Amino acid sequence: MSYLTPRPHPFSHSTRLLAATTLRNVLGTRNLAEILSERESISATMQSSLDDATDPWGVKVERVEIKDVRLPVQLQRAMAAEAEAAREARAKVIAAEGEQRASRALKEAADVINESPAALQPLQHYGDNGVRPLFQLRYLQTLNAISAENNSTIIFPLPIDVLKHFMRKNQDAE
Repeated sequence: MSYLTPRPHPFSHSTRLLAATTLRNVLGTRNLAEILSERESISATMQSSLDDATDPWGVKVERVEIKDVRLPVQLQRAMAAEAEAAREARAKVIAAEGEQRASRALKEAADVINESPAALQPLQHYGDNGVRPLFQLRYLQTLNAISAENNSTIIFPLPIDVLKHFMRKNQDAE
C-alpha cells in the first residue's frame, strides 16, 4: 500500500524559499550602498540565519555567497535621475559660492574706490546718474568676460554725456 509510505520532505525547495525570505529580510534592513559594499557581511548573516532555521530539518547550511546584485531597470533609472539631480545641485552651490566670492571682491574694490576721491574724479564729470562704483566694477567685469569670448563686435552702451566728454578731449588735443 503506497499511501502508508512517507513522502520525502522537499528540503531543497523549502530551503530555497527560506533563503529568498531571509535575503529579503536582511536586505530590507540596509541601504543600497551597504548592500553593494558589504556582501560578505550579508552572506555571513544569511548563512547563520539559514543554518539555524534548517537545523531542525537536519540540513546544514555551510556557505552562502552573494554573487551579483541586480537592480530593476526602473530603480536604476530613478537612481541615475537622483544622482544627476545631486550633481546639478552641487554645481549650483559651487556656482553660487563663486558668485558670492566675486560679489565680496567687487564690494571690497568698490569700498576702496569710495575711500579714494581721486579715483572718482573722472566719474564726477558725468554726474552720478545713480551709477555706483560697485555697478561700474560689475560692468567692467562683464565687459572683460564678454571680451574673452570669440565675438567680433562689442557694443558699449555709454551715456551720450560720456561720449561728448571724450569728443571734447579729442578736439582739445588736436
